[in-house]
Amino acid sequence: MEPVPMLLAMTYRAMGDQFHDRLRQIGLEPLRPAHGYVFRFLAQRRATTVDIGGHLGVTKQAAAKIVAELDDWGYVLREPHPTDKRAQYVTLTTKGRDYLRFADNLWADLENEMAEAIGQDTVATIRAGLTAYLRQAHGEDQPGLRPVW
Repeated sequence: MEPVPMLLAMTYRAMGDQFHDRLRQIGLEPLRPAHGYVFRFLAQRRATTVDIGGHLGVTKQAAAKIVAELDDWGYVLREPHPTDKRAQYVTLTTKGRDYLRFADNLWADLENEMAEAIGQDTVATIRAGLTAYLRQAHGEDQPGLRPVW
């Protein structure tokens, strides 16, 4: 029998793969999981590339590449930093916010498919249990969604 953390990791991976398969079927840009973490991070703030790299746990250069892709596709806007001439603030555009709502709906579809497979009550129990565990482990200061490379 697999340990629960491994089952959680495998389930997240399986659902993530389904999510990205559906994005490809729709014909959206070749978004990767790292892009999704940036969308979630920027949904709550504007940030510099250094901030994004720190959140992702990657170099500034890697973060700059991700930001450039998202900028080229129209999902983010880069603006001059008011005090640091070398830095830029990155924010989601309307297209980026629309994509985030679309992604939330797609995740909800995948969750509904999970509920069809294991039952809505089971999904509700899993959600309540994981929420309680995170609250116990981190209090109200949740770590947020971050990649594990």
